[in-house]
Amino acid sequence: MDYMPDKSTAAGAAKAADRSKRRSLTALAKPKRVRIGEKEAEESKQLLGKLLSCTDEKERKALAEQCAAFANHYGVRALKGAHLWPAVSTELFAKKIKTPQVLGALELSQALITTNALLRGQLEPHLVTLLHPLLDLQAAKDKKVAELAADITRNLVKAFNPIATRHIVTYALDGLENSKKWQTKMLALEVLELLATINPMQVLVCLPTMIPVLSDCMWDTKPEVKAAATQCMTHTTALLDNKDIERFIPAVIDCINKPESVPEIIHQLGATTFVQEVDSGTLALMVPLLSRGLRERQTSIKRKSALIIDNMSKLVDDPEVAAPFLPILLPALEHVYEVVADPECRGVVQKAVETLKRSGGGAAAAAAVLTSDQKREKVFSTLDRLMPTKLEGFFAPVRKYMGILALSLVLARDFDRNAWISSLSPHSATWLLVTGREHEDGGEETEASAEKLALAALSSCEEAIAPKTGDEEELEEGEELCNCEFSLAYGAKILLNRTHLRLMRGRRYGLCGANGCGKSTLMRAISNEQVEGFPPRSVLKTVYVEHDIDGSEADTGLVDFIDASEGVECHDKAEIARILKNYGFTDEMVNHQAIGSLSGGWKMKLALARAMLMNADILLLDEPTNHLDVVNVAWLENYLLGLKTVTSIIVSHDSGFLDHVCTDIIHYEGNYKLKRYRGNLSEFVKKVPRAAAYYSLGAAQSVFHFPEPGYLEGIKTKERAILKMKNVDFQYPGSSKKQLVDISMQCSLASRVAVIGPNGAGKSTLIKLLTGELETETGTVWKHPNLRIAYVAQHAFHHIEQHLDSTPNEYIQWRYATGEDREELDKNDRMHGAHNEKVMQQVFIIDGEKRTVEELVGRRKLKQSYEYEVSWVGRSSVDNTWISRQKLEDMGFGKKIAEVDSAEAAKMGLNRPLTAKEIEKHLAEVGLEPEFASHSHIRGLSGGQKVKLVIGAAMWNKPHMLVLDEPTNYLDRESLGALATAIREYGGGVVIVTHNREFSEALCNEVWMVDDGKLTPSGHNWVSGNAGTKIVEADAEDQIDGQGNTIKATEKKKKLSSKELRKKKKDRMERRKRGEEVYTTDEEL
Repeated sequence: MDYMPDKSTAAGAAKAADRSKRRSLTALAKPKRVRIGEKEAEESKQLLGKLLSCTDEKERKALAEQCAAFANHYGVRALKGAHLWPAVSTELFAKKIKTPQVLGALELSQALITTNALLRGQLEPHLVTLLHPLLDLQAAKDKKVAELAADITRNLVKAFNPIATRHIVTYALDGLENSKKWQTKMLALEVLELLATINPMQVLVCLPTMIPVLSDCMWDTKPEVKAAATQCMTHTTALLDNKDIERFIPAVIDCINKPESVPEIIHQLGATTFVQEVDSGTLALMVPLLSRGLRERQTSIKRKSALIIDNMSKLVDDPEVAAPFLPILLPALEHVYEVVADPECRGVVQKAVETLKRSGGGAAAAAAVLTSDQKREKVFSTLDRLMPTKLEGFFAPVRKYMGILALSLVLARDFDRNAWISSLSPHSATWLLVTGREHEDGGEETEASAEKLALAALSSCEEAIAPKTGDEEELEEGEELCNCEFSLAYGAKILLNRTHLRLMRGRRYGLCGANGCGKSTLMRAISNEQVEGFPPRSVLKTVYVEHDIDGSEADTGLVDFIDASEGVECHDKAEIARILKNYGFTDEMVNHQAIGSLSGGWKMKLALARAMLMNADILLLDEPTNHLDVVNVAWLENYLLGLKTVTSIIVSHDSGFLDHVCTDIIHYEGNYKLKRYRGNLSEFVKKVPRAAAYYSLGAAQSVFHFPEPGYLEGIKTKERAILKMKNVDFQYPGSSKKQLVDISMQCSLASRVAVIGPNGAGKSTLIKLLTGELETETGTVWKHPNLRIAYVAQHAFHHIEQHLDSTPNEYIQWRYATGEDREELDKNDRMHGAHNEKVMQQVFIIDGEKRTVEELVGRRKLKQSYEYEVSWVGRSSVDNTWISRQKLEDMGFGKKIAEVDSAEAAKMGLNRPLTAKEIEKHLAEVGLEPEFASHSHIRGLSGGQKVKLVIGAAMWNKPHMLVLDEPTNYLDRESLGALATAIREYGGGVVIVTHNREFSEALCNEVWMVDDGKLTPSGHNWVSGNAGTKIVEADAEDQIDGQGNTIKATEKKKKLSSKELRKKKKDRMERRKRGEEVYTTDEEL
């Protein structure tokens, strides 16, 4: 029975060929048991002599086939006993080529390979050694010898066990050494291409060894070799199954011949999202390119190369894959870190170093990772133990070849039982017979013993190389809803890599991780059916409850909104209204209010009500407690605890809420995996102490820093009022009742105010009046003319939603490019309506002339107030007039005054350069890393990162007051702790609207309780005048203006004592007596 290898090039066909070949070898490679007598040996010797001396091609082939038939009849021992194999090896390994003898030996080799599958299986340990001389014979002067040797090489490669591919590759790579002839190199390259076609899965494992050698060959001086090496590189790298880089492979190969194109391909790769697992073959192709990129002169290319290394390292799932490349990349990265001047680039490089080390499993894991040589030693020592008797002479290569096959299986991590039996048992049977462990007539018993020996080798090698850790997750009882493995990325950031997710019915999973790790992205991906292996919505009904209801629904009624929602099973409007009332909505809200008029808490509750009406199997709750007061949070807890057949996945920064409702915690681990922990948040923290930042504000590692507020003219103490409201009422147009009634309050630089109250009580409305976003018609709102207020709204993202395709750095540059805050221009106290247009058209009598105001163009101090420079329509600047603030207010120019005051206040706060580096440094102080601040679009930031950007942008002009409306909604515990530290150290006033009692009580000593439109203050220390703690003026520092110019600070004037004044007066009099000119300065008087 003959075995002819499948020539299919498809990977699937190649795998089938592997299996077929293994079965054939197992079935055929049963050693012959016919002894060779003296007569048969003599006949064989004569036949061999004729073959080696024959000069006729046809006769030589016939004689070779007779010799092969003889070997086929008597088995593998005939090759030794009849001196067939020694003759072949002697002639082929001879230094001097004797053409007839070499041709005879080649014909015999060809016959043994192509006519006898049984013998071929037993001969593999011997045939593989012919590859060296066969490759060298390509340079023979006789073309017949070269052509026959090439043909035999091809047949030999096709005939070998696929598991031997790695061993054959080493022979082929030896044929590519610089000392070899170019013809030898051509055949070696052809062998590699052939292997890639017939055994693609095995060649993939060999790519890390092949690619460096092929790269060298692509610089060969012989054009034929250079072209063949390029073709071979293209053919073999096409086996890589990595969608992220497959379109770049031709360009990467082109870089080998054209190093000048490295920067361009690095730029292209830098804009690529890496989401697929990175294997050794992918690293083998990319590492030389990235190593070259780190040696480029341009800092930007070094940075991008480091960033690519960082991103790809995150996707290396096994330390063994990364281990061979660490000695190449780590020193290169560390060298860049030492020599590059750009601190931001050094930060990226440092991050890449840490990620690369982590991909290698850290120092301990790296030490535990076995090298190929160490694995080889373990495999061979295992076989030495199992097969202690060494074979001599002709059979000596058998055990070594078994070790080579076993090592190839180990390196490929192939511990399949059938693979080991088919690969090792033919040779273990030979060893058993030669050593006398089995009787020559053992038949099936010998085969069973050979398989038993192969399985023993499998068990011992697997235990030695890849011992089981026993770290498998314990299985839960109950109905399984989901059990899948997937990867996840957002933009250019890796979030999860080949992680496992298993969900059970009725359990409540808390999804925990730092800001930016991808919690909301995972929830949205599940909802959009983008998670591989997760059951579709038609099988498993999954409902996502997100932060905010779409703004396009602002004018929609509550019942209509739910009725029109896709997936809602109840479309009876009366029933929907009844259910909403059961959830706490009033008749007025259900029947008359639109979604846009609801407070943030009621909007969240409406979204939850809609989700509950969908009868979901899985509820995806993204920050469900945002904007909810204590009563509604308790209601939500009770509702979730009552859902016995619905599974919930919850993202929340409310640790108390997670503690009360969660049965399990799913945590984002540092290796881009999800891991499930049984129990609530408290139990999770016990098991993972480093996660204490989810539980306690004081456990935070990171720290935020806010810039100190600038000087406020006339404010000598921290307690003096800088903003006041007195007897203020407010009512939204179209509303049936007032939202705020008779509000009086004041704020100072020392204020630490918590604004609390139930949903819809008017807290956010009060804040908008405070900051100027809304105007009151009744009562007065006063603020210091130079006061700067930083305001972070409840729906914080409205600040940046027009700039999603800009980087945070670019957004701040845009916002302050004109010298004042552009966000301030949208406030009502700065907007000019019809009333202001009418005021601007008024005619005033000035110096007996009729004039119309054109603009207020300046401001200066006037006693305890200010006066403003007014330009007139149709008049030149020399006719400008200075008019007092009081008079202008009486004339109706209050908004124009506010505009000038705001511009002047902004100028005082913007004494810092509006440069990319300064902004980057500023954002880093509020927790936004440079990678996100300068190199990522706002669209790609997480909710927490966007809040950090909004806070940082508001604090850029060094405000005197910080107003935060629900700041805890999107920040994790780590960031909340950092924010709390910054607020404590901040020198200005702080007003916080929050339902997070822990956060407010930790920071605020004053409370404004807002309920039913009324404000009840407590803990306040409102003073009049400059009573209270005096402000200690710090020594002046050098300032940098918007163009980057340094303005030296002037030394503060010191008031002299009476003794010092008398001494100075005496010195002046003595100088006058001497005839010197003496000038008296103010401070000397």
